[in-house]
Amino acid sequence: MFWNYLQTGFEHVIPLGYDHILFILSLFFFNSRLKTAIIQCSIFTLAHSLTLALVALGYIQFNTRVIEVIIALSIFVVALENIFHATLNWWRLLMVFIFGLVHGMGFATALKEIGLPENEFLTALVGFNCGVEVAQIVIILLCYFLLAKWVSKKNWYREKLVHPLSLLISCIALFWAIERYLSI
Repeated sequence: MFWNYLQTGFEHVIPLGYDHILFILSLFFFNSRLKTAIIQCSIFTLAHSLTLALVALGYIQFNTRVIEVIIALSIFVVALENIFHATLNWWRLLMVFIFGLVHGMGFATALKEIGLPENEFLTALVGFNCGVEVAQIVIILLCYFLLAKWVSKKNWYREKLVHPLSLLISCIALFWAIERYLSI
């Protein structure tokens, strides 16, 4: 049961979770140091794990369509901030935590569609969450070893790569936010 839900959680991100992939890329491109990406991802994980569990247990209820708009806006904000800042501070970490709470509600929506077995509820919940985490780590490690390790120290890296990619991500996210808002 654990392995099935681990795979489902992984697949919810890679290849199916375009919005989640863009969020993790935005966390990575903020600074492109492995340590900074892992710190942000860990805080994001803590937050989304909390709301995922609370929603799965029935303690929180919400409008799914509104959450989807907020998720898109969170990607927009995080990607846009990459253009203006590159130093990790308390504000960025708080923002990542708050957005993680919202993303956890999005994960819970996906998990509700799949369903959690009553007799192995906790095992399935932990498996799904671990699958999401493994996918996040894969994205970060791929970005680091295929790109940042080799070029992040170059003078042109932020201006020629991070800024345009972050702008592209923010434009996509804003489009999603508008599209999702119009479908409410």
